[in-house]
Amino acid sequence: MEAFNLTSSGPPTFILNGIPGLEAAHIWISIPFSTFYIISLLGNFMVLFVVAREQTLHKPMYLLLFMLALTEIGGSCCIIPKALCIFWFSFKAITVDGCLTQMFFLSMFAVTHSAILVIMAFDRYVAICDPLRYATILTNARIAKLGLVSLIRAVLLILPEALLLRRLPFCANHVIPHTYCEHMAVVKMSCGDTKMNRTYGLVITFVIIGLDLTLIGLSYGLIIRVVLRISSKKVHQKALNTCIAHVCVILMSYTPKLFSTLTHRFGQDIAAHVHILLANLYLLVPPMLNPIIYGVKTKELRDKVGKYTCRL
Repeated sequence: MEAFNLTSSGPPTFILNGIPGLEAAHIWISIPFSTFYIISLLGNFMVLFVVAREQTLHKPMYLLLFMLALTEIGGSCCIIPKALCIFWFSFKAITVDGCLTQMFFLSMFAVTHSAILVIMAFDRYVAICDPLRYATILTNARIAKLGLVSLIRAVLLILPEALLLRRLPFCANHVIPHTYCEHMAVVKMSCGDTKMNRTYGLVITFVIIGLDLTLIGLSYGLIIRVVLRISSKKVHQKALNTCIAHVCVILMSYTPKLFSTLTHRFGQDIAAHVHILLANLYLLVPPMLNPIIYGVKTKELRDKVGKYTCRL
């Protein structure tokens, strides 16, 4: 079978085929996609604007929300504009370099997002379990450094994945049945030995999700232990209320991601269009809902957003 290498001078393009089996419905599918995308951008840019403008929100918790919004904007912007071009104009071609770049940044934002959720869990642990030392343990400068470490970790983990993929030869039939360059979707297009790519991708997924979820679970386990020792039901309620928004975001972030990753490797009986729709929705729905959740559950942020929206 004819193949081309990413370093060769052959035709360096892939074809993103959208959602196989639902090509006739692409225009209709684009309606919720574009709606969710617009709501997500509006919500997250509002968080960025309000936190940046309001000095009273220059606190660790809101700086973390600022970072979370950045990763959600970055992740959705990596894929949705291209997906909409496929749905609306049938612009399906993407260069190999463009495909690898999209894959790298999408994965980088996802790993950074996961690390920020871990820092947010630690923030809640310190706020509830050691409130007197909160201001000294979690300063704005320390939060900024943790955010930078999260970004560096993501780059160091994801860069080898892209480099391993770049060395592979790709078969003449280089049509990717997807709306974006997901790692495993691209790996499946290779006619070379992909064992190392598959193994590294799976290990990275479980190391990141496993490690981060373990740290989050540990933080909340310690929080629950401290809360149960407090006799006042009012204090119980107040402590748990501060964690509800974060727990909702965690469930929305990790559950569909893990499901999508596992079905791409082991879910051969799941219809392709079902998997691809889910792979897109987990990049659309959480970024859309997270600003709403934090806006509803965080009074100070809600009040500041209300002040600016009333001026419009």
